[in-house]
Amino acid sequence: MKVQALLTALTLLRSLAQANTASADEDFPQGVKRVPLRTHSLASPYLDDSLHSRWFDYGGDAVIRTDKYIRLTADRASQTGYVSSRLPLTMPSFEIEFEFKISGKGNLYGDGMAMWITKERDQMGPVFGGPDNFEGLGIFIDTYKNNRPGVTFPYVMAMVGDGKTRYSKEDDGKPNELAGCSARGLHNSQHATKARLIYVKDSFMRLDLEYKEPNKWTTCFKVAAPPLPSVPYLGFSAETGELSENHDLIAVDVSTLFLPSGPERTTGMGSRTPSDKRVRKEKKGGSWFWFVVKLGLIGGAAYVGYTRYIVYAKNKQQSSQGLF
Repeated sequence: MKVQALLTALTLLRSLAQANTASADEDFPQGVKRVPLRTHSLASPYLDDSLHSRWFDYGGDAVIRTDKYIRLTADRASQTGYVSSRLPLTMPSFEIEFEFKISGKGNLYGDGMAMWITKERDQMGPVFGGPDNFEGLGIFIDTYKNNRPGVTFPYVMAMVGDGKTRYSKEDDGKPNELAGCSARGLHNSQHATKARLIYVKDSFMRLDLEYKEPNKWTTCFKVAAPPLPSVPYLGFSAETGELSENHDLIAVDVSTLFLPSGPERTTGMGSRTPSDKRVRKEKKGGSWFWFVVKLGLIGGAAYVGYTRYIVYAKNKQQSSQGLF
């Protein structure tokens, strides 16, 4: 029993250590708050009781299966579908996480899907189902390789549109690329894929992907936050050409990010001023102090519990032998 009590105490100590050393996102200062936005989020059944959506419009070849997904395109040639928010995304900093699945039969498939944060809304076009010459941000998940030597597909990239520049489809967007990464294995993955876009105004923008295995996120890119339209709309679209595949949008979760004001706020790309570093160092020292205090309290509690158990067991043994 002594060994079991010690193991229990060690387990408690290890759990506390993990809780204290598990760092939050290093790109954020301490105290960042996320507030979910229902007006820009999507989840099954996607429609209300009147078979309409209060916050989104759907169009083109998009089909809603209320128990599973919004199928932007089926695995058929020459399809285009989209989903577009009815209200603008007006918060300066935000986080958008969306779950999707791209699948199809055969070895050849295309063309891909996109997420949009643009001045335009409710529009279809030749760029993964969305408009060309757009103004704002496009995140493109390109599944068919046209002309990008040395690049593995599927390929995920970001483009900032000025309302005048066209997307170079023949070069898979290379001249337009802000940042991107290969995502080999995304197509026909055994589980749904997740993407998470974090945008902090005047600081940074980062895209993370989860497609290799559940709960394993990888950073696709991190860049300085590009300027966005003052009143942008959120949208998703997909397109097939001669080749085809299913593009399914499963869920969208959007949150406003409230960053603390004052010396702890990031100054750009996650960097901080010297005074910020001093404050963080002091807070880190305080955190370790309380961590040690907690360890001592738990260790003391484990010792007291173990001592009481030994006394109880001894008394019970003596009582059973008729000593009391």
